[in-house]
Amino acid sequence: MNLVQVADPADHRLADYVQLREVNLRRLLEEEHGLFIAEGDKVIRRAADAGFEPRSFLLAPRWLDSLQDVLEKWPDKPVYVVSEELAEQVTGFHVHRGALASYKRRAAQPLGELLEQAPSRIAIFDDIVDHTNVGAGFRAAAAMGVGLVLVTPTCADPLYRRSIKVSMGTVFQVPWTRLETWPGALDVLQEHGYVAAAMALADDSITLDDLADRDDAKLALIFGTEGHGLKPHVLEKADLTVRIPMADGVDSLNVASSAAVAFYATRRR
Repeated sequence: MNLVQVADPADHRLADYVQLREVNLRRLLEEEHGLFIAEGDKVIRRAADAGFEPRSFLLAPRWLDSLQDVLEKWPDKPVYVVSEELAEQVTGFHVHRGALASYKRRAAQPLGELLEQAPSRIAIFDDIVDHTNVGAGFRAAAAMGVGLVLVTPTCADPLYRRSIKVSMGTVFQVPWTRLETWPGALDVLQEHGYVAAAMALADDSITLDDLADRDDAKLALIFGTEGHGLKPHVLEKADLTVRIPMADGVDSLNVASSAAVAFYATRRR
């Protein structure tokens, strides 16, 4: 292992880990250098198991033994060994369990290539801006057997640290890509035989039970941004509008909760 003891929070070698809570700063830095941050030993291991190549590791001493097998796969990658206090100074928050890793991002796969795998269930997250909701949506997709997740150009980054952590690393498990055009990409899905079902409260919407009874061979479920939902021009291009029946005067669920319910109800039997 390439162990490097670091005692100075201003050490330039720790640049990948600076101010992890500053979303705009991190977006620019991670896009420029093509990286993402994995937080916690389980997520670090899942990224490694998924074949992502690390740039470096930032670990408190107590994690060297339990992550030894991961570190030994990449003997040339630096393992910055720091105190938990120094990690907090660098990152701007108390690092849960004192374990971080910087991994290289992969080039996005074209939509056409992903559709060649013919997943029966696709999720589309449109303009969801909260990283927690994105991560929870991915976790639900993985749990319910959704074969592909598509995020629209304005959706939050699934590989942002918070998204990855909330997803418990399932963002590495479910194939996904960011759409270049939206809602124009629905034309491509419909040409491939997918029924585009928009989750929204609308006068002409059918219930989720009705959609489940259809058991469409190919289904793309579309979920809109927190609060405002899907825009009218997206609803116009969808084949169906679907609502989840509610009790006791509640009109809607959190978007990640809605996704979990819809994925379960429409899973292939």
